[in-house]
Amino acid sequence: QVQLVESGGGSVQAGGSLRLSCAASGRTFSSYYMAWFRQAPGKEREFVAAIPWSGGYIRYGDFVKGRFSISRDNAKNTVSLQMNSLKPEDTAVYYCAARNSRIPTATYEVDYWGQGTQVTVSS
Repeated sequence: QVQLVESGGGSVQAGGSLRLSCAASGRTFSSYYMAWFRQAPGKEREFVAAIPWSGGYIRYGDFVKGRFSISRDNAKNTVSLQMNSLKPEDTAVYYCAARNSRIPTATYEVDYWGQGTQVTVSS
């Protein structure tokens, strides 16, 4: 069982930066593949980024285009998402996600979800 708690959301102007963090509970955090998804109002939840337990072979959604960076610290049971050059279209609730077996890049592949943190980007 893994519990995920996100933090770091907020409001920022276009072009600004935010860093989201996700704290995970559970002694086997290092074996989980971690990811971030987001959901804008009226839209489906979409894949943002994912990182395997080893930190290698990181995946990003097509819209990221070098603006976001995912990282993890297995010693601290945390995964982070650094978001730069934010755009109004990045406004969404951002969710931390975990999967036991493989990198999750679709919502149906996720085993555990956090409660989400709001990110609002104004123009």
